[in-house]
This record gives sequence, structure tokens and C-alpha cells, in this order.
Amino acid sequence: MEKRNQSAITEFLLLGFGDLHNFKILVFTLFLIVHIMALTANVLVIVLVGVTRSLHSPMYFFLSQLSLSELLFTSDIVPNMLWLILVGGGRVSVARCIAQFHILCIPSAAQCLLLAAMSFDRHIAICRPLHYATMMTVTRQLQVVTSCWLLGVILALFLYTFLRKLQFCDLNTIDHFYCDVAPLLQLSCSSTCTVELAVAMVTYPLLLSPFIFIIVTYICIIRTILKIPSSTGRHKAFSTCSSHLIIVCTYYGTLTFIYLFPPTDNSIELHKGLSVLYTLVTPLFNPLIYSLRNQEIRAAIFNYIQSFKKWKAEK
Repeated sequence: MEKRNQSAITEFLLLGFGDLHNFKILVFTLFLIVHIMALTANVLVIVLVGVTRSLHSPMYFFLSQLSLSELLFTSDIVPNMLWLILVGGGRVSVARCIAQFHILCIPSAAQCLLLAAMSFDRHIAICRPLHYATMMTVTRQLQVVTSCWLLGVILALFLYTFLRKLQFCDLNTIDHFYCDVAPLLQLSCSSTCTVELAVAMVTYPLLLSPFIFIIVTYICIIRTILKIPSSTGRHKAFSTCSSHLIIVCTYYGTLTFIYLFPPTDNSIELHKGLSVLYTLVTPLFNPLIYSLRNQEIRAAIFNYIQSFKKWKAEK
């Protein structure tokens, strides 16, 4: 990349969604409602799994960690996005911009690995049910979850050490609503070869390895399910996996397009739309899918509602 002989810049201009004209308040209100619903739904899942004895199983423990990653992820992006909608764009320091991407990487990486851990849990439960209790112990669950989060932190720090060395000169406009790696590389006036290599070393294995692992485990799961003689047993086994499969397809579909296919001038609006789906809708979509399709979670919610009504009536 050709170096620009201009003074270094210290802040970026985030364009956000541009001038929304008369739709600014409408879009802000809609996004705020979805964000509040996503926060509430994920907190509800975490609390329910923590306090409900019937939900103290590996599948729901991993689900609560998935909700935690969604909370961290959406809290890093959406508040600033809402502010950009109101003001029609805004400025952010270079250090804060890189820090935002660094924080974004941790729950994103952890979520990829947690989805793989959840598929492994379903594989053991369906393909090796007699060994499930001995293989998925509390200690093993904690080890898996700790590894997912620790690896997320390590990969984020790895990228951060390279990104913080980038230099920025005359160009400082980012046509997005958050700081992502692609625009940072485009705006840098220093050599980006090493950074691009580091990003590729992290992104491709992080996306492809868990996804391939999930595909392999579900091939084994489907083969085992098809051998179940009763249609009722097959339906029950499929139902325990369908919610996870829906989330995997939604998450990896948007994430793959965003990070494996960098935006061009003609596709920037499409990337923005997918980023809204990824940062705003998916954090709400995940807990709703599990809550609406899972009988045990619905039962736990109903029991607590009934208990609250009884307590309120007695009071």
C-alpha cells in the first residue's frame, strides 16, 4: 500500500446509516425496542438456567453461555449504533475504534466455539447416551466453556497487537455503524500485509473449523436418529437438535458473508443490512428460538409466572 505523506489522524468519522431524514426516530425506536427485547430475553435465559433445577444440564448450561456472549456482543455495538442514528453519524477516536473491534472479537470467537460445543453435547446425548453422564460431567462442562472464552480472549489479543500498530493518515471516513477490521485496513496508510495475514490466520480457522466439526457431528447424529425404530423417538431426537441447527445456519450464514467476503462499493449497503441482522436481530433470535421450541424452558417460565401471580395475590 502506498504511504500517504500527511499528518496522522486521531479519530474516525462513522457515517452510520447516513441521513435517514424523517425516518430517524422510527428507525431509532424500532432498533431500541429490538435491543431491549434481546437484552431481556438473554438475561432471562441466563437467570432461568441458573435458578431452575430442571435446567441444570449441559445443554442449557451451554445455552446460558451462548446468551452471555450475545449480551456482551450486542452491548458493545448497539448503544453506539443508536447514537449514530440520532446524530446522523459521529466521531470516534482511533484507539476507541480498535478497542471496540477487540471487544467484539471475544464474544464472537467464543460463540463460534460454543456452538461447536453444543453440537458435541447433542452428539454424545444421541449417539452415546449410555456414556453421556460420565462424559459430560460438571467439570467437563466448565473446562469446555472456560476453553471457549479463554481462546476468544487470546485470539482477540492476538489481533489487537497487530491492529494497534496500524497508522492512519488522511482518510478517516468509515461507511459503517461500528469499527470493523475491513475498513480499518482500507484506511491505513501503513503496510497491512502482516495484519491481513494475522486476520486470515484467525478468521478462517475460527469460522471453518467449528463449522466443519458441527457438520461432521450432525452427520453422525442423523445417521443414529434414522436407525431409531419408532417415529416418536426419531421426532423427539430431531426436536432436540432443530433449534441448535437453526441458530448455526443463521449465525454462520451472516458471519461467513460478512467476514469471508469483504465489502465492495456496490455491496456496502448489503453488508450493513447483514451486520444489523448479525448484531441486533440474531441476539434476540437465539433465545426466542430455544424458548419457543423448548418445552422445559416454556414450563420454567410458566411456573415462575404462576408463582409471581400467587405471591402478588397473597400480598
